[in-house]
Amino acid sequence: MSKKTALIYGVTGQDGSYLAELLLDKGYNVVGVKRRTSVINTSNVDHLFDRPNFKLVYGNMVDVGAMHNTLAEFKPDEVYNLAAQSHVRVSFDLPEETVDTVALGTQRLIEAMRLTSPKSRFYQASSSEMFGDNVEDVLKNESTRMSPASPYAAAKLFGHTIVNIYRSGYGIHASSGILFNHESPRRGETFVTRKVTRAVARIKLGRQKVLQLGNLEAFRDWGFAGDYVEAMWMMLQQDKADDYVVATGETHSVKEFVERAFDLAGLNWKNHVEHDERLLRPHEVPHLKGDPSKAQKVLGWKAKTTFDDLVKMMYLSDLEKEAK
Repeated sequence: MSKKTALIYGVTGQDGSYLAELLLDKGYNVVGVKRRTSVINTSNVDHLFDRPNFKLVYGNMVDVGAMHNTLAEFKPDEVYNLAAQSHVRVSFDLPEETVDTVALGTQRLIEAMRLTSPKSRFYQASSSEMFGDNVEDVLKNESTRMSPASPYAAAKLFGHTIVNIYRSGYGIHASSGILFNHESPRRGETFVTRKVTRAVARIKLGRQKVLQLGNLEAFRDWGFAGDYVEAMWMMLQQDKADDYVVATGETHSVKEFVERAFDLAGLNWKNHVEHDERLLRPHEVPHLKGDPSKAQKVLGWKAKTTFDDLVKMMYLSDLEKEAK
């Protein structure tokens, strides 16, 4: 029996790198697609280059010809769309780029797959941000009304809807994971959780004095990215494609995350954190909490990593990196 081949768009990001590891360990041939840039940014997957079943190719979410060529060449069994301008705050500054890569990029990729490799199974990285400021249902599930509150969220909702249309209209095996916030030591340094743990490590080592943050009262459902990529893979192993909320089912505020990280360093956060209004979003989403019961029932998936373990993992990783 030949090995399955998986094509991962956005392989050098947090989720893409954990997913690549998972699939390689399961015996897949993994083809990772990354954007061509003038700066080398493959640190999340550098450790995979010595794996014989891992290959990195260039591509992006706007070059349709490259999408067709890549799909035709590798004939993947599974296609994972994880590529995006994924910073919510930045999407207010770069709305057109965000829509082009996140919304239209998804349209381009699934259409290219329909024409070139229609038997492939497709995974779409949808987002809890699509629920936006809808407070009708505190616990969000697959049926909760969506009310996006940022260009990023609106673009994700477009992609999510397009995937549903291709599933029902063309019979494509396309599933969407509505993932709530998921973090790790590989999270980009501009995201609030990684910004916090890196700053705390630097403050602990005497290399930084102050951490500037925006809204400390935003509540999020935070999990570990390494757990969440398992749910992505599980979705594409089902006979029937569908949408699934992937979450822990509990929330914590940004302030709680800050307190936990500073506690690990033996520091009082109030002595080091300053409020910076420039970091506030034009339209804030105060509370996001997911209901993962469908994923638990159908996929048999459940988050394994606790909030405290996640903060500790990220802080200790950043402390080790900064110490070097």
